[in-house]
Amino acid sequence: MNFRTRTREEPEINLIPLIDVLLMTLIFLLVTTSFSHEARLRLQLPEAASDAKIESATLRIAIDARGQYFINDRQLLNATSETLRTAMQQAVGGKKDPVIVVQADRKTPHEAVIRVMEVSRRLGYTHLTFATQAPGPDQ
Repeated sequence: MNFRTRTREEPEINLIPLIDVLLMTLIFLLVTTSFSHEARLRLQLPEAASDAKIESATLRIAIDARGQYFINDRQLLNATSETLRTAMQQAVGGKKDPVIVVQADRKTPHEAVIRVMEVSRRLGYTHLTFATQAPGPDQ
């Protein structure tokens, strides 16, 4: 008789095939995914005939059709004058009298544009311009 106690072997899980499958799935998803730009800000600028082009604006303020502000493509949390003033001061830094380009959608509430003008005046920024797009070929 054999009275020796048998030692049970513990089952092992081999992780290498699992890691291979996960890596292949990740590579497949990265290759087949199409990246869309749905979150970009879409503005329909008003049309105007102008030859002036601003190459390097110091501060760009975009206002969408709902009156939300975007300073240099970063959305503000709310549309109050105080928030706008603070964000403008931070974006300008220590530059004196920066060029401010207002890109307002054609359906932007008038109040939103006036708020930008008023805050700019209070901060002492005098170089304010409005971005437009060239008229279409039918006009």
